[in-house]
Amino acid sequence: MTGYFSYDADWLEQHHALHTAREIWQQPDLWAALHQQLLAQQEQCSAFLTPLLQNPHLHIVLCGAGSSAFAGRALAPWLREKTGRDVAAYGTTDIVANPLQFLAPSRPTLLVSFARSGNSPESVASVAQADQLLPQCYHLMLVCNPDSQLANYAHGRKNVCALVMPQGSNDQSFAMTSSFSCMMLSTALLLGPYSLDAAHQPLAQMIKRCRELRETLQSQVKALASSGFSRYIVLGSSCFTGLAEEASLKMLELTAGQIVTRYDSPLGLRHGPKFMVDPQTLVLLMLSCNRYTQRYEQDLWDELQRDGLAKQMVGLGNSPTEKTGQSDLHHADDDIWLLFPYLLFAQMLAFETSLAHSLTPDNPCPTGEVNRVVKGVTLYPYSATEL
Repeated sequence: MTGYFSYDADWLEQHHALHTAREIWQQPDLWAALHQQLLAQQEQCSAFLTPLLQNPHLHIVLCGAGSSAFAGRALAPWLREKTGRDVAAYGTTDIVANPLQFLAPSRPTLLVSFARSGNSPESVASVAQADQLLPQCYHLMLVCNPDSQLANYAHGRKNVCALVMPQGSNDQSFAMTSSFSCMMLSTALLLGPYSLDAAHQPLAQMIKRCRELRETLQSQVKALASSGFSRYIVLGSSCFTGLAEEASLKMLELTAGQIVTRYDSPLGLRHGPKFMVDPQTLVLLMLSCNRYTQRYEQDLWDELQRDGLAKQMVGLGNSPTEKTGQSDLHHADDDIWLLFPYLLFAQMLAFETSLAHSLTPDNPCPTGEVNRVVKGVTLYPYSATEL
């Protein structure tokens, strides 16, 4: 491999884009490696998780900072529906300042921490606060950096299970890509309704399709990236609302704020945010495979088409359609297997848009006002006397 997405490796390096291109490209290969890793660690994971998941009163909290939080927001609705468990998703940026608004001392709690660097101050603090405030607290830590503060926190603690994502997932670029998808997939496989064996076939089909898409999508996303839009709205229902939040952030990050972005649900857009749609706006709609949900999504699509205000509209779906602008991206009968092809499309679009704006995707903010690992956060000891 001498390059990625038709770009020569030397060209990518000169344009400070090599890390981002490689980390987007490598994801299907990392997902396959992750599945094999989880199979090898199945005994360890089951010994920790099975007794906890058998407790009907267990409160599962998915948490992280920034993109890591959005992984939880994408998964929580799907996990609630498919498992019947009490699953919530909160940003550690919310938890750390108001822990008792999100953590319930009366409930046994499994805190699932997503962490690329494992050194984000809010994420480290949230774990410590949970152990301080919750009498029955357990941690599943999904980390990409084995030398991180979170990974080290797990050492010697019986209430913690820490899993390091496959080598290569600790993204070196500014924006999270392969780290995000690996942590999201591991949670779906560990806490979802599929056993690792049952997940093998749909996962393999999804991986195969994404390997095809990374080869075939570039002409479409490159044309979109060069179309001159200055606003970007990403829409999705249920688990795709969380994914839309990640997609909008990816575009904002990789264009250093030059593209104004927003995310919402298809039904939520009408409640005010629709004002943002104008002739400079690209609308991306991620369609569910649930036929009932699709009725609402397609209604909004038709409405936006009738309005004729958007510069361009793109729909990502799972079945052939005659609607102009909608693509059959992957065939699946569960939204979880659509999350990853949709994510790949959004990442590639943000990457190409960054290049179209003559920016450097690996570090779109070289002056340092925004950093890969957040700086400048002062952490304060939590005390009930300050309430």
